[in-house]
Amino acid sequence: MDRHVTLFHAPNTRSAGARVLLEELGADYALHTVNFKKNEQRDAAYLAVNPMGKVPAIAHGDALVTEQPAIYIFLADLYADRGLAPALDDPLRGPYLRWMVFYGSSFEPALIDKSLKREPAPPSFCPYGDYDTMLGTLTAQLRKGPYLLGERFTAVDVLWGMALGWTVAFKLVPELPEIVAYVKRVKERPAAIKAAALDAALATELSAV
Repeated sequence: MDRHVTLFHAPNTRSAGARVLLEELGADYALHTVNFKKNEQRDAAYLAVNPMGKVPAIAHGDALVTEQPAIYIFLADLYADRGLAPALDDPLRGPYLRWMVFYGSSFEPALIDKSLKREPAPPSFCPYGDYDTMLGTLTAQLRKGPYLLGERFTAVDVLWGMALGWTVAFKLVPELPEIVAYVKRVKERPAAIKAAALDAALATELSAV
């Protein structure tokens, strides 16, 4: 099966984590750069890829995949032989999917409400309950460490390591010891270091255009 994918990507955005994952997987991929400085994410050509005008997105053959957790699940399963996704019959598969989906269903909605100083929706409508419970649930899992599934590093750690890195940097999430240590573990991996260097060069190149 052809496993070549195209990553629609912009440096210093949420798609940075997808590039790290591709490097972790040793994936065969091409980069399609979306220049945010030129507002290319709102061009008709890119909106045909992702009508939300967001990155990352990936193309694999005729399939387009958007939404970060979906992309991570897809890529780790596409390169299942790399071992970054528990198999369907692995007891860790359920927890792996739980933490993948928790990111978009609970973490980001709670984070946005808190950062905008918005009152969350009533409990019966709110997807995450409340911010403190959401964060407490996450940090309790991180304290079990070293990774979200214990000793095993998986694609879900790329998602969370990168996300917590930028949210801590922007002071949207507190610098709790378990969070800081976890981000450090993920970002010090060779794939993350390589992807960061590639993105730094790309950002410099785009700024000169």
